[in-house]
Amino acid sequence: MDSVYSKYEPVIGLEVHAQLKTKSKAFCSCSTEFNAPPNTNICPVCLGHPGTLPVLNRNLVEFILRLGTATNCSIRTRSIFARKNYFYPDLPKGYQISQFDQPICEHGNVAIGDKTIGITRIHMEEDAGKSIHDMSTDESLVDLNRCGVPLIEIVSEPDMRNSKEAYDYLTMLKQLVIYLDICDGNMEEGSLRCDANVSVRLKGAEKFGTKCEVKNLNSFRNVADALDYEIKRQIELIEQGGEVIHQTMTFDARNKATIPMRSKEEAHDYRYFPEPDLVTVYVDEKWKKDVASALPELPHIKTKRFITEYQLPEYDAEVLTQSRELADYFESVCKSIDKQSYKTASNWVMGEVMRVLNEKKISISEFNISSQNLASLVKLIADGKISNNIAKEVYTEMLSKAAGDVNQNPETIVTDKNLLQVTDTGEIEGIIKKIIADNPKEAERYRAGETKLLGLFVGKVMKESKGKANPKTVNELITKNLSNN
Repeated sequence: MDSVYSKYEPVIGLEVHAQLKTKSKAFCSCSTEFNAPPNTNICPVCLGHPGTLPVLNRNLVEFILRLGTATNCSIRTRSIFARKNYFYPDLPKGYQISQFDQPICEHGNVAIGDKTIGITRIHMEEDAGKSIHDMSTDESLVDLNRCGVPLIEIVSEPDMRNSKEAYDYLTMLKQLVIYLDICDGNMEEGSLRCDANVSVRLKGAEKFGTKCEVKNLNSFRNVADALDYEIKRQIELIEQGGEVIHQTMTFDARNKATIPMRSKEEAHDYRYFPEPDLVTVYVDEKWKKDVASALPELPHIKTKRFITEYQLPEYDAEVLTQSRELADYFESVCKSIDKQSYKTASNWVMGEVMRVLNEKKISISEFNISSQNLASLVKLIADGKISNNIAKEVYTEMLSKAAGDVNQNPETIVTDKNLLQVTDTGEIEGIIKKIIADNPKEAERYRAGETKLLGLFVGKVMKESKGKANPKTVNELITKNLSNN
């Protein structure tokens, strides 16, 4: 069966909606607060009452310009809004304000690894409301708080050929919008939503197959699973002599299967026409230059810099630049340590620090250990004052303190708990001689060639010294003493 699948090539394009971090909606002053009581963040404008007029939120334009610039898009000097007409209970106006034939950004691209993914367009639009279906009462409720919330839609070219590429592209987009500070990237709260268009064709064919659209995928994992299932479904259907129907699908995450919803709409189904109540958007060259000059260092550039400036492996650099906050934290640590300790700092941030962030589900801004205190801990290790094992004990103590607590300083903890590393060779050698004397059989086996027993002796010495003996010194002295008959 694998040979059957290998005959085909998937063709994938993604449509990603990003909810923008504006305080007010796209065309009115209503709040965009998440989880507000139902139907409280609404007004006659976002509900489309007769006689009301929308007014464009300038931040909507500013934010899309940031993303368009960062993704190498051509930015139109002149763009207009359009009405996208369709009926749904959570769309009180009966239309959505969007853009159609004159999007503000188009013909861009981004790189995922060695591959470039084209971006067809990035356009502005408003969100619809939310329907809530209560199966226990067989009722449907509508919350209109989300009506008018500003969105940008990022439409890719059909350049992805497997679910991994789609996953990587989506990951990169999420990272980018967070770096640009235009979207929080929270898929669980609907801040980032994805629709996937997928078709299959015989390898070597130029013509695309019939595509299906999988709607409202709310996690990266669901995107990959939905694509894998849909690709397999289409191939098997074709192999059985069937025909793929152009339709809209939903994804059942529990069963990991796509399910038909309705036939796929075309552009003409929405009866697009220019929005008469909004003025044309003009973006002059000065505005473009101002946006470009204000962009932060982008993730792929920061990653390359971390590799060269901090001499980090590519993997480390990619992990540490996942977010601006994490990258800034690491760099702040590095400002207070020697360059020989950059890798140690990287290990601590990627290991112990990120472990706590993941366990507590917090961001680095909520982490209670300052970059200065973590730098002090790394310096204690580098200076040979504490071992890695002792460092973890100190770190645990630091975590137990509130942010800003003067007693969180690792040097204070080491002093108060008498944790300074023992470097006195005489003291260490005394412990070693006792351990060898207490384990004569093991000592003889080591001398007979079982060198792996060195670890046993090291462990016993470290235990006897309560972890405070210098490991390097311990290894050297044990080897010397065991070699003496």
